[in-house]
Amino acid sequence: MSLRLEMLQVARLAPTLLNEASDNVIEFFKENFHTDGGVKDRAGESDLYYTVFGLEGLIALQSPLPEDNVRAYLQTFGEGEALDFVHGTCLARCWACLEGQGLKQHTAQGIIDRIEACRSADGGYAATPESEYGTLYHSFLALGAYQDLGLDFPNPEVLCASIERLRTDDGAYANLAEMPFGTTPTTAAAITLLRQLGETPPQEAAEWLLARAHPSGGFVATPGLAMPDLLSTATTLHALSGMKVSFDHYKESCLDYIDTLWTGKAFCGSWADEEQDCEYTYYALLALGHLSL
Repeated sequence: MSLRLEMLQVARLAPTLLNEASDNVIEFFKENFHTDGGVKDRAGESDLYYTVFGLEGLIALQSPLPEDNVRAYLQTFGEGEALDFVHGTCLARCWACLEGQGLKQHTAQGIIDRIEACRSADGGYAATPESEYGTLYHSFLALGAYQDLGLDFPNPEVLCASIERLRTDDGAYANLAEMPFGTTPTTAAAITLLRQLGETPPQEAAEWLLARAHPSGGFVATPGLAMPDLLSTATTLHALSGMKVSFDHYKESCLDYIDTLWTGKAFCGSWADEEQDCEYTYYALLALGHLSL
């Protein structure tokens, strides 16, 4: 199962905890679609990155997509010639949300060619071509793009080696090779990537994630942080679940934490964030899906 479908399968369980509030969330996702088919970023402009979360949020909640508008929006980007690495992978993900309907083969190959041009010398992926080292974030997005476009991923073994070089002394994973310590989202991404590549993630990484639990609920991004966040919480739960590591002890506190981020219509990213958006609302669905099991 692909990265995308693995997360969607879980996010679809969120309504068992949202109950009647699911309708409010659906309405929130819908109202964030511009007439051009894209989803609004925090400045109110259509953005492929946010379009991913708007589409997947509606899919998770089994609500119809505005497919014709979205397809027309995606077609304006062609093969992603003017897009950076992240938005190029978002273009692939958005086409996958439409199950590839309207995507031409040469367009899919063009998207992948641009992604592959950013493969780093160490076998990972970076934001720009001819980089010596890859990052976990860009490598995660690259594998997802290949899966989303239905193309075989080349040389997975060298990507595994690149990921291993990003492991830190404390058992976590860093996004960049020069970083001395890991972070929660990158460690969770490494665990999920390794599983997808057929490798067994190290148990120490799961233990490191569990140690990031906040006393008031949720998980923090790095050791010593005073405030948890929704991204760290959702990705930790997903990584631990993939490794079949129990987080039952933290379920009630995580549910309480996520409830504090609920606005009555959607979710904010942390206690310091006063703006609800599609990205964090989708991560709330992912977290709630895991907590419903």
